Amino acid sequence: MTPPVLAEQPLVGCTVAVTADRRREDLAALLRRRGARVIEAPTLKLVPLEDDAELRAATRACIDNPPDYVVATTGRGWRGWISAAEGWGDAPELQSALAKATVVSRGPKATGAVRASGMREQYAAASELCSEVLEWLRTQNVAGKRIAVQQYGAVDPTVDCDLAAELRADGADVLTVPVYRWDPPEDRAAVDRLLEAIEKREVHAVAFTSAPGVAALLDAAETRDPAFGVERLLEALRTDVIAACVGPVCAKPLQDRDVPSVLPERSRLGALVAEVCTAVPERIRREIPAEDGRTLTIQGSAVLVRGEAILLPPVVAAVLAELAQRPGWVVSRAELLRRVWRSRGSGLTTGTASVRDQHIVESTIARLRTALGDDADLVRTVTKRGYRLAVTPAGG
Repeated sequence: MTPPVLAEQPLVGCTVAVTADRRREDLAALLRRRGARVIEAPTLKLVPLEDDAELRAATRACIDNPPDYVVATTGRGWRGWISAAEGWGDAPELQSALAKATVVSRGPKATGAVRASGMREQYAAASELCSEVLEWLRTQNVAGKRIAVQQYGAVDPTVDCDLAAELRADGADVLTVPVYRWDPPEDRAAVDRLLEAIEKREVHAVAFTSAPGVAALLDAAETRDPAFGVERLLEALRTDVIAACVGPVCAKPLQDRDVPSVLPERSRLGALVAEVCTAVPERIRREIPAEDGRTLTIQGSAVLVRGEAILLPPVVAAVLAELAQRPGWVVSRAELLRRVWRSRGSGLTTGTASVRDQHIVESTIARLRTALGDDADLVRTVTKRGYRLAVTPAGG
């Protein structure tokens, strides 16, 4: 039976990284509410262009020469466009011009924004891909037609098509409406720290909300280490660190590199968090039957024995995790030193453990027992051999 605390906070003891800029606070708050420790490291910065001269010029062009078709590619972008027009006092004229056009949307979010602005779409792409919008527009014989395309930042050709360029090649008169753009992150050091944490498997999952955000993390890994940075990142995401993507478009840059990802059925933040709450515990939670009918539950940096979650410091949690690899079997001090400290690049001596090194292990075991309180006896000392959990070894 799952302890109540894990039912209410399924991510307690887990570390989840958030790479989004837009709605970062919302996503982080949802994860923290479910018990997660959250690392915030936006890989890109979303810059609105409400006051940009290019956006205002595109708006005026729509008003002066109304388009035959208008494409809404993102909900945020569409709302930003209408909001900017309201700020300039141009909203009535813009809405009058767009009301004469056939409205096409790139997916549910864009559709919702179109309807909220008082218009109705004639076609909506189920896949949220511009390539699907392009296929539909080509059935309408758009050569010579005027088409306004609300843009949504950089286009990754490995993920989706450049809709404006494709339509121009088909002979359409295309007006691009740049509502926002992606800029480099404000805190590059935070992204580098995230990459290091992923490589060391100190992160259990990374939440992605856009394909450009995924691509930016890959680029940052290459910049940090041109020779091996990307491969180390991909290896971690293929094995120990879960990539959680808000939808299939977001996941495609990872899919193209053979990285599995978990996806919600609906491309929403709440649904993404729900997937993380299922996927991470399934991978890392360990329930170990111990002596006297007790159950030791280990999840990341959290340990539960009597239903209460105890959060352990990283090194203490790592020692417990090593003891739990083969419950009941003895793990020597030398093995703990090698697996926990030396694997983390602590600078401890190699070869035979020194007196100082042995003391570090003993003091960490003491901290673990202190954290366990009344259940400190679950960690046993085996004289001259090492330590083990108070569990009958499997096959022993």
